[in-house]
Amino acid sequence: MAARQNDQAEIKQKVTCKRETFEDLMDVYQLLLEAYGPRHWWPAETPFEMMVGAILTQNTTWVNVEKAIRNMGKRLTSDYIAAAPLEELGELIRSSGYFRQKAQRLKNLTEWYAQYTYDIEKARARKGEALRAELLAIKGIGPETADSILLYALDKLFFVIDAYTRRILERLGYTLPQTYDELRMVIEQNILADLTVYQEFHALLVEHAKRHCTKEPRCCACPVEGICWYRQGKVT
Repeated sequence: MAARQNDQAEIKQKVTCKRETFEDLMDVYQLLLEAYGPRHWWPAETPFEMMVGAILTQNTTWVNVEKAIRNMGKRLTSDYIAAAPLEELGELIRSSGYFRQKAQRLKNLTEWYAQYTYDIEKARARKGEALRAELLAIKGIGPETADSILLYALDKLFFVIDAYTRRILERLGYTLPQTYDELRMVIEQNILADLTVYQEFHALLVEHAKRHCTKEPRCCACPVEGICWYRQGKVT
């Protein structure tokens, strides 16, 4: 009986054991960078194409986004999206799923971009917080999409949080704030304030989630297994 209680106490301790700080996040970044190399994300020929991709990737895979982008071809311009009938635009991006809603969101985004006369440098001249408030005011754009646009199209230092980020950090043993913005700010306080680091770190987390830190983790030869508390049995 006593042995069983000790086993249960040990299990409880493993489940509740957490890292106290995020100070070693740059160590995670370096390990992932050494393992996977620079990801050069986001794949787009223009900043506007990147913004379109940020809308299209909502609730779907990147493979489906690529199909939609190829289907748009030379029509992937702000002028076309602003003028195109909603139904026509929706058919072009059908492969991305939720195509009617996304067609409207693309029009909403393009309407916002028009205030900068479709000039990315004019948009980049605005302060990041002001741009973020504008993007979040657009129907259909939430924090993850807004921060993706800010980071990869507008060159602003806003770290992108997604489900992959949470999964990896939880398994590494970090105690994560519940809200999106709380976690974003904690990460930003503990990594180098550098555009390339922000862009690469997010992309590296995505790559790691696909290769090793999947829903059913593939821990063998994982590049961060030496510091992973899940691998060490400290968290479940």
